[in-house]
Amino acid sequence: MKPHVVGTYCLAPYSHCGSSSLTWWEKQANPAHPFLQATPTSGEQNLLNMSEVSCKKRDDYLEWPEYFMAVAFLSAQRSKDPNSQVGACIVNAENKIVGIGYNGMPNGCSDDQLPWSRTAENKLDTKYPYVCHAELNAIMNKNSADVKGCTIYVALFPCNECAKLIIQAGIKEVIFMSDKYHDSDETRAARLMFEMAGVKFRKFSPKCNKIVIDFDSINSQKS
Repeated sequence: MKPHVVGTYCLAPYSHCGSSSLTWWEKQANPAHPFLQATPTSGEQNLLNMSEVSCKKRDDYLEWPEYFMAVAFLSAQRSKDPNSQVGACIVNAENKIVGIGYNGMPNGCSDDQLPWSRTAENKLDTKYPYVCHAELNAIMNKNSADVKGCTIYVALFPCNECAKLIIQAGIKEVIFMSDKYHDSDETRAARLMFEMAGVKFRKFSPKCNKIVIDFDSINSQKS
């Protein structure tokens, strides 16, 4: 009879009990067997060592919150803004990404012709009247019918205009990395609207401060 394999152990039928050719794996599954040997052969030990290495899962993998915030930060690298690169990632209750965005000029508007300046005598010569924030683009880029009940991960605490969009879209939680404009009127207004609309918001606390993407690492991995 063919042994039943469960996990890394071989559970042999008891019809083998009259044989002295059982493997170490089978003997481990039948400790009362008269031919039990405590020490595996060198070949069996190699297999055992390989199974212990390959069957134990990694414990340094990215957890969901770190993954989603990392996606937001990676998306930010698409921004053409020379001063501020911000990304956003919208996630539903099933931990599926339903929208990604970064700050940039509207579709069809040349980011070579519109200004990127932060200050100018004429406000129309700055980026502010034109640029779309990451939250707006993430909502507009959604790949689902809506984003109601979703969570948005974003590098910066949303401004008042983005707060309006988040509320109207039905997003229920905002997780942000930085609140460096905490005392600005725009941020204060955003907090007030979130509180009134019942939108939760909290600062993200990463378990690691840096995530490195090494494109060459795939060549050293074993399949």
